[in-house]
Amino acid sequence: MPHSHSSAPRDRLAGVRLARGASPWLLPTVATAAISLTRARRSGRWAAVAVPATALAAGMLWFFRDPDREIAQGRVISPADGVVQSIMPWKDGRTRVAIFMSPLNVHVNRAPLAGTVTSVEHIPGGFVPAFNKESENNERVVWHFDTELGDIEMVQIAGAVARRIVPYVPQGTKVEQGERIGLIRFGSRVDIYLPEGIDVDVEVGQATTAGVTRLDRA
Repeated sequence: MPHSHSSAPRDRLAGVRLARGASPWLLPTVATAAISLTRARRSGRWAAVAVPATALAAGMLWFFRDPDREIAQGRVISPADGVVQSIMPWKDGRTRVAIFMSPLNVHVNRAPLAGTVTSVEHIPGGFVPAFNKESENNERVVWHFDTELGDIEMVQIAGAVARRIVPYVPQGTKVEQGERIGLIRFGSRVDIYLPEGIDVDVEVGQATTAGVTRLDRA
């Protein structure tokens, strides 16, 4: 697996590898759980707080997990964990593959190809559920990569709860295929536009794994 300068430094908590950008959400939650558990031994009121606080902290740890991956071989690999929501031909000959990410998925996104990041553009918008057609107008970050296949566009789309997209690398950065490039917090969607002439090798409803699932047909 290629070394990723964008994956370091990474947070760790109790042996769990965590996504960069998780700390503002995770640390207060874990601190609350720890305090409530400590005081629960002496107070029934704190005991009532400790149960939901601990459950929330555990959920946060699960959501912000960032496992290492053995990066697959292929011209274009999935940038996101999730399920293929749609595959649509575009007017310019490209094909858009939309991947819906549920709160149970890993939310760290990866570079679909090796290349240079030519632009990272934040576009303000709404926050309707990412599986809704109206999510086309949601808050998003639009990426462009200069690759051996030409310009590749990838779009991170915020969902109803995901109100923060955290890019890990700036414009001008050279990235390896499968390198971590950003995080979307709490349920969202990632679109990847395959160039004209590239056949899609996934289907609607198929599960994808970032850095592992090949999107193009050999």
